[in-house]
Amino acid sequence: MTSYNHPESQTLSSHAPDSPRSSQSPPPSGVQGDLELELLGLANALYNLGTTVINDSTKDRDRPGGAKPVGLGANEVVNHLMSIDNKAQDIRTMIPLQVLSDIDNARNPMQLTKERLERAATENQFMNGKIAAIDSYRKLLNEALALNFPETAEYLHPSQDGIKMEL
Repeated sequence: MTSYNHPESQTLSSHAPDSPRSSQSPPPSGVQGDLELELLGLANALYNLGTTVINDSTKDRDRPGGAKPVGLGANEVVNHLMSIDNKAQDIRTMIPLQVLSDIDNARNPMQLTKERLERAATENQFMNGKIAAIDSYRKLLNEALALNFPETAEYLHPSQDGIKMEL
C-alpha cells in the first residue's frame, strides 16, 4: 500500500506532470536560498495535502494514534508557513505590488513580465527611431545652414565628443 501523506515516501520527480518540481538551477546560498527551499517544501506539502484529501477514505473513522492524514498534512503546511514567515524577516528583497496582485488574480507574473519587457523593448526601438530621425534632420539642417550661411558653420558643427549617442 502506498502512503500519500508521508513526504519521505515521495520525491518531487515522482509527482504528476503538473506537480511542483525542483528547478534546473540550484538555489542561491544564504538566507534567500533557505527561503527558496522552504517555499519548495511548502509547494510539495500543499501538493501532498491535496493528494491526501482526495485519497482520504477515512473521513468518518479515526486512525490508530488519533491523527488523520489530512490533519498531519495541514500541520505540515502550517509549519512550512511559520518557517517561511520567520525566514522572511531576514530578507529585504522588495516584491512589486503588481506582481503580488497578478498572483492573487491567478495570472502568471512571468508571462506578464515577459509582455512588459517586450513592450518596453518595442517602445525603446520606437524611441531610438525617433532619435535617429531627429539626429538626421539636425545634420541636414546644419549642412543647409552652413551652406547658405558660411559664417555660422563653426557654430553648427561643434565637437560632440561628450554628447555623442550610439544608436
